[in-house]
Amino acid sequence: MPTELAVLGAGNMAEAIVRGILAADTIPAARIVACDVSARRREFFERTLGVRAVESPAEASAGASRILLSVKPHQVREVLAAAAGSIGPDCLVVSICAGISAARIERLLHPIPRPRVVRTMPNTPLLVGEGAVAIAAGTHAGAQDMAAARALFAGSALVVEVPESQLDAVTALSGSGPAYFFLLVEHMIRAGVEMGLAPETARDLAVRTAAGAARMLEKTGESPQELRRKVTTPNGTTHAAVSTFERLGLPAAVGEALRAAAERSRQLGEELSA
Repeated sequence: MPTELAVLGAGNMAEAIVRGILAADTIPAARIVACDVSARRREFFERTLGVRAVESPAEASAGASRILLSVKPHQVREVLAAAAGSIGPDCLVVSICAGISAARIERLLHPIPRPRVVRTMPNTPLLVGEGAVAIAAGTHAGAQDMAAARALFAGSALVVEVPESQLDAVTALSGSGPAYFFLLVEHMIRAGVEMGLAPETARDLAVRTAAGAARMLEKTGESPQELRRKVTTPNGTTHAAVSTFERLGLPAAVGEALRAAAERSRQLGEELSA
């Protein structure tokens, strides 16, 4: 049976993507092959996901119509060199490797003529089926290739298309974004404990509040500014907290933090491409 998807690198993110594919019945397990140097990860994919797993990138890639490139950025050159002889000229390569440009992957796929590459930036909530993924076309990827890449993530994430030049901004906003969210919740819990709440109570309340607020943003369609206005009574408790955030410079800090993340993403891309 022909391979529809070869997964080069069977880590946690690749696992989440494959789980989404299987849950959405996008590709049957029998037509997916995973590759990883770790025997433990290969065994996991076979036993838990029902996906054949091999150690050789060349074996996994042979005859595949799509490849999910999901290794560590510093492993891309080695893995593609090992797989290149088995990758067909019509194969679509979808990369989730941070900092590795589509152009660099295209060069590493030489001598394949006009290699079709789609670069993506997923985030970790994909692991629980609530991800956000931006996809960007490489030099030779067309509309059908973008649709094929989108289908790999649709079962576990919101997917948006952007120019590759915007992926550094995407990295800063949604790629790294969960950590900002976790940081805020971490400090909300700490403050709750300092004010006398039991740690488990503070955690339960903070997590549920954060999850509920995110769901309100998603379900109501209202702007965050409008939702914040509705809960902020003049001179009330929320007003006291929000005013303190503003006085301490939270709006400026958020903007500076995202710009720093975007700049570091750009620098990493240059370093990895050097």
